Amino acid sequence: MITITKIPFHPTVPNPKPTSNFRFSGVVVNFHLGFSARSRNRVCRRLWWVDDRGEMEFIRKLSRGCFRGRSSKKERKVEVESTNGGEDVFDEAAAEARVQPDHLVIMVNGIIGSAADWRYAAEQFVKNLPDKVIVHRSECNTSRLTFDGVDRMGERLAEEVMDVIRHWDGITKISFVAHSLGGLVARYAIGRLYRVSAKTEFARPPGYSSNMEANIATPRVDHYEASICGLEPMNFVTFATPHLGSRGHKQLPLLCGLPFLEKSASQTAHWVAGRSGKHLFLTDNDDGKPPLLLRMVNDYDGLHFMSALRSFKRRVAYANANYDHVVGWRTSSIRRQNELPKSNLLVNDMKYPHIVYVERGITEDGTSKASSSVGTQVIDLEEEMIRGLNQVSWERVDVSFHKSRQRYVAHNTIQVKSYWLNSDGADVVQHMIDNFLL
Repeated sequence: MITITKIPFHPTVPNPKPTSNFRFSGVVVNFHLGFSARSRNRVCRRLWWVDDRGEMEFIRKLSRGCFRGRSSKKERKVEVESTNGGEDVFDEAAAEARVQPDHLVIMVNGIIGSAADWRYAAEQFVKNLPDKVIVHRSECNTSRLTFDGVDRMGERLAEEVMDVIRHWDGITKISFVAHSLGGLVARYAIGRLYRVSAKTEFARPPGYSSNMEANIATPRVDHYEASICGLEPMNFVTFATPHLGSRGHKQLPLLCGLPFLEKSASQTAHWVAGRSGKHLFLTDNDDGKPPLLLRMVNDYDGLHFMSALRSFKRRVAYANANYDHVVGWRTSSIRRQNELPKSNLLVNDMKYPHIVYVERGITEDGTSKASSSVGTQVIDLEEEMIRGLNQVSWERVDVSFHKSRQRYVAHNTIQVKSYWLNSDGADVVQHMIDNFLL
């Protein structure tokens, strides 16, 4: 119970110097231990005082927790539903109103990750686009399962996506958002899920008349339509993904570009990261086939890797320009060394302070110029992957946390893996949502 007693104000100084005619009259709020927990929580939110005119005035906020100001915008409630292999995130109000969004967003974690890595971004998606998207945070490849190799992880992800699509009737569009190794896994999965269907229409034969008893319509293939498991492909977005692998010079910045360390890492990566390590360092040789990442820049062996990638209306690569010790700038932005933006071209955006450069997609032809440093086998493989991936257009978004205290964990900050540790990446997530094609 809360007792409110009105007490007139009396100055403590006997003869104060007059400065104004204002006299304060206030309310003292006595908090007794007998009130309920719900009442305590309500009171905890604010402290107010009332003047003689009966107007409510806010005194102070003691913290960002229980003493948080009341927002004029109604907070949207996000519902999380556990499903086989992951978690679906959607707007509670839209679900209650039986308004189902038609756009499915699949979020894929990186190495030694889990569905929790995308918790913040998934909630922001639903809060910003409550009646537009359903977000599925994949969990079929978590923890040590991420060492199984890009192909096995991609097969598991493809199966999970098919299960999710069967669960949500009415979904017509699909997008993928992936972090780090998850971007390679998603590229493999869409190669498995790619479908082509012929759209037909029946043409009326010459001399057609409504009075004729029988008119035979001739079927005609109008066009072919590509889909991902029957859904319209929209956005394919990667964050700090090693599209070119980790074998090249400074592609794994943690090794400081030292040749002997990079050579040793290439030879021992499978000891640490299993088959995934072999794939990242292009040392896999399954039945005499080329490295998997090289195969994935074309349609290969019944898997339509590039056709699937081409079917998306947008392909976006977010890349850390610095302080990412796990994935280098070149490999995550699919560029040659001489194509990286110079420092004088970087911009400062007030709305997205950590977005420093945006390059709209340009498709390369087969005569694309090679890097001046081509000469070793590694560079040849890298150049071949660049040419293959640039058969389709990419939007490249360069990110820098140079002035952030969280810059040394830039690889996780770019996706806001944990809000308390990586909150500076919130503007990057918002940039992705604001530019998302619906």
